Amino acid sequence: MPRRLTPFETGNYYHVFNRGVNRTATFLDNRDHNQALFSMNYYRISKPPVKFSRLKSLSETDRTRILANVLNSHDTLVDILCFVQMPNHFHFLLKQNQENGISKFISQFTNSYTRFFNTAHNRTGHLFQGQFKAVEIESEAQLIHVSRYIHLNPYVSNLVKKEELANYKWSSYPQYLSSNPKLISASLIVGIFKSPQKYAEFVLNHADYARELEFIKHLTIDVE
Repeated sequence: MPRRLTPFETGNYYHVFNRGVNRTATFLDNRDHNQALFSMNYYRISKPPVKFSRLKSLSETDRTRILANVLNSHDTLVDILCFVQMPNHFHFLLKQNQENGISKFISQFTNSYTRFFNTAHNRTGHLFQGQFKAVEIESEAQLIHVSRYIHLNPYVSNLVKKEELANYKWSSYPQYLSSNPKLISASLIVGIFKSPQKYAEFVLNHADYARELEFIKHLTIDVE
């Protein structure tokens, strides 16, 4: 994999995303999505106590103990501010907490998930398309707009209706509406809006415009 010309800076925020090779599907069913969530939360910590693949071979007691330690760990490669899993791609909004944290997190997440997906669906080879893409967040305005873009993906792509967006399980958006979000760092963005309800208004008030832009983009691609 080619080396990035501009390394990620610890303490900074980035929009990170990638799609399936040749736009192939990367999440086919609930089992795939749940595995990705599990892997995502496991590999955000700096030093996982055991290989992810070995967890399943442990006793339920040991597995529960290890997972509790992982989920409560503050020694993390990244903070996950937002995420969404779509049928053929994913998005993250991440804060890097350690040197090379984002690269290590994405590498471990995608490699682990690809191994699972290939075994589960009887395929071989790469699942995701080359090196993942990343855009540095340079302002508070950009931070909140990227979070809205990520959370609107299921609606813009016609996977759910607007009123169903809060129930899309493969996104951090439902946790933003919760009084006790888990595993993600929602407080920074929600704090800008004073309440989860105000953040929801910010997201939903832009939903139809975002869908219209997506429709126009596809029309342009078809013409070209």
